[in-house]
Amino acid sequence: MKKKLTIAIDGHSACGKSTLAKGMAHSLEYTFIDSGAMYRGVALYALRNGCIDEDTLDVGQLISLLPRLSLTFQKSKGRSSLFMGEENIEEEIREPHVAAIVSKVAVITEVRKKLVAQQRMMGKDGGIVMDGRD
Repeated sequence: MKKKLTIAIDGHSACGKSTLAKGMAHSLEYTFIDSGAMYRGVALYALRNGCIDEDTLDVGQLISLLPRLSLTFQKSKGRSSLFMGEENIEEEIREPHVAAIVSKVAVITEVRKKLVAQQRMMGKDGGIVMDGRD
């Protein structure tokens, strides 16, 4: 049996990474992984766990909760969707209140390390196309 590849597409904002990655994943019947969605997932996790007070992010609290966070991509309704545990959060992570804090969580070194580790685990057996800057 032929080993499936792990394909990573990197580039500047708005250069077509997502369009290319989604098309490739569909054509190859691979899973599409959107690293930007994962950062939105962490932002939602921070909101749900009380790490945000008005506009202030409690970085220490979020870092302490990271070991319990599990984000994965699964096929849902014919597309790759982000799941937090068993819950499909794809639509909720696109809400403005989540988008408003993504940049705050994305700069945290421990968050970046956690997500890169999860992305590597997802790609260990191949069969994925990844989009993003990680």
